[in-house]
Amino acid sequence: MEQLPILPLRGVVVYPLIGVTIDVGRPLSLRALLAAKEHETDLIVVTQKETGKESPEPEDLYAIGTRVHIAKMSELSNDTVRVRLVGKERVKINAVEVTKDGWFADVDSLELVEGEEVERTALVRLLKEQFGKLVGTIKGLSPDERRRFEMYERLESLTDYISSKLDVDVDIRQAMLEEPDAVKRGLELLEIMTHEVEIIELEQELRERTKKTIEQAQKEYYLREQMKTIQQELGDQSQESEPNRLLEKLEALDLPETTRKNVMREAERLNVVPATSPEYAVIRNYLDWIVSLPWGIETEDKLDVKHAAGVLDDDHYGLESVKDRILEYLAVRQLTNSLRGPILCLAGPPGVGKTSLARSIASALERNFVRVSLGGVRDEAEIRGHRRTYIGAMPGRIIRGLKQAESKNPVFLLDEIDKMASDFRGDPASAMLEVLDPEQNVSFSDHYIEEPFDLSNVLFIATANDVSQIPAPLLDRMELIQIGGYTELEKVEIAKRHLIPKQYKEHGLKKSQLTIKEDALYEVVRRYTREAGVRNLERVIGSLCRKAAKQIAIGEKKRVTVSLKVLSDYLGKPKYRYGKGETEDSIGAVTGLAYTAFGGDTLTIEVALAPGKGKLQLTGKLGDVMQESAQTAYSYVRSNAERFGIDPTFYERQDVHIHVPEGAVPKDGPSAGITIATALISALTGKKVRRDIGMTGEITLRGRVLPIGGLKEKALAAHRAGLTTIIIPKDNERDIDDIQDTVREKLTFVPVTMLDQVLEVAFGGKQ
Repeated sequence: MEQLPILPLRGVVVYPLIGVTIDVGRPLSLRALLAAKEHETDLIVVTQKETGKESPEPEDLYAIGTRVHIAKMSELSNDTVRVRLVGKERVKINAVEVTKDGWFADVDSLELVEGEEVERTALVRLLKEQFGKLVGTIKGLSPDERRRFEMYERLESLTDYISSKLDVDVDIRQAMLEEPDAVKRGLELLEIMTHEVEIIELEQELRERTKKTIEQAQKEYYLREQMKTIQQELGDQSQESEPNRLLEKLEALDLPETTRKNVMREAERLNVVPATSPEYAVIRNYLDWIVSLPWGIETEDKLDVKHAAGVLDDDHYGLESVKDRILEYLAVRQLTNSLRGPILCLAGPPGVGKTSLARSIASALERNFVRVSLGGVRDEAEIRGHRRTYIGAMPGRIIRGLKQAESKNPVFLLDEIDKMASDFRGDPASAMLEVLDPEQNVSFSDHYIEEPFDLSNVLFIATANDVSQIPAPLLDRMELIQIGGYTELEKVEIAKRHLIPKQYKEHGLKKSQLTIKEDALYEVVRRYTREAGVRNLERVIGSLCRKAAKQIAIGEKKRVTVSLKVLSDYLGKPKYRYGKGETEDSIGAVTGLAYTAFGGDTLTIEVALAPGKGKLQLTGKLGDVMQESAQTAYSYVRSNAERFGIDPTFYERQDVHIHVPEGAVPKDGPSAGITIATALISALTGKKVRRDIGMTGEITLRGRVLPIGGLKEKALAAHRAGLTTIIIPKDNERDIDDIQDTVREKLTFVPVTMLDQVLEVAFGGKQ
């Protein structure tokens, strides 16, 4: 046992054979240094248990310390001494004596424990390997010190060196000093260093990830700052942030109170969400749509009935019923100024001017016009939009149309509403119910906007070719206006007033350069086109303009006149035979009248007899209803054979073949009943049917003639075909007034109730 001066240390643990440099300034510590120097003895350094205690007591020191040698000592300013200490061995403090010259301790050397040589060797290798991973992260180590641990071969020296360099707590350092077994120290250090290596690897991974994020954010910030600088250089005044810009626009909108609260809440979220977040783009796009909609913007209607009548007459020839309905609406608006916009459905064959009529209505009202084509729409979201949660979501066609119109009371054309279809994505026709219901569309809600929008002031106009394809609930919400085909006179007038001037302008021709005679126009209508509207007529006129333009451009002619004589030189041979009726009275062939989505048409029903066993054969691509109508006519003829002078057993010896020409064209409907019955009786009796007669009507098993639809279109078809007499059901007499005067004057209408009356006229009797 030996008595040596004690130097208390704060936060520092000294190990054997390890040098450490410290600054000493406390009086107790200075006295210990002075005593060691005077007596030329070693020094005992012991770590305090509490680092923050300025004046410790002997019990505040650990029981295990280190015997050190003073290698170098130098005085500093402010009564401070810098001393270099080198550890010698671990010691155990048995007692501490407090004197005026300092503290002195009775110490013994700490007895060390030897371990197995193989285990010690293995630990030395593992400790060097793990410390090698950490040595680059320890601050304050010189390159020489970083390589020094490789020179240690003894486990005791290596554990003391590593313990002195590791950045661990003081209590762990002290535990390493107090442990006499080098193997246990090595295992403890190995565990500590393994944990530190894992932490360092995780820190490195996080650091790399953070670095990439920061680099991207810095890049975006740099680009935005550059953009601002460029805008300032160009004099662009839009340097305000995107949220503030949107907020100003939102505050200026005339929004309902509930909508304003919800939208402003979204705008506040835009200030919180980072610009790099995907949600930022979703909110910004939503607010852009809100800002772009015409919430309180309306155009003022021009409620001048005379002005509107003039606009409609200038743009369209004929169509009196449609014009009257529009003028009625304007008159009521002029008197009440409170009527909601009507929902009209213009139904008729292609080319009669349904779409252009909607444009004229918008022009007459001085409203904005927007057209949405519904042909082929199968997805409900096309009408009501997608939820904002979907990628690429946007509002439906109604809201997009209002944005395009830039007012909340436009004329909104729903083109080809009969062409919508449904599939697994929903039924768009059902989604249109809310749009077209005057009781509901005051608060129409789009899935994307999610706020009610008032559609009650919108003038909806739908167009359709085939009304039967429109679902009944949807059709019930619209006011149906049927538009029939045009007569020859009307087509010629439309050509002269509208089509020819339009084609002149499109082909760069002057009125003096091309003249189309009226007789040539009639020939084009009769023999080069066959339609209810005027679309093909416009194409043919365009063809004439192109051929004339070519002759003028190459200098062949300066002025072109198209007359009936030279028409075939420009258009070739006629495509159709004018007067589709029969050229002579025939047996078993009767001209019927049909109504299709493309207007009225004539069709010849033929009956042929052949020896057989009474088989009835139907050809011509007939639908189920038309086949049943043929069966009904056949049964009626069989049951009344003797009355008509027919052998009652004809069905046992003769096969009957009923054919409707143009077999590639589908045909259906019950209105050919009396035509088929007349053709059957004609074939079985050998009586000829007048060639100038057309007929339409459904037949029953008792021979009664039931009413049909589309009489106006059928009469136009008969007029085009050159017929003079039409046999119609008695119940359809009321529809004759809807037919144009020019057609009524050239046709004789024969109303009938029974088939006997039909036969009397068809076989040459007086009507």
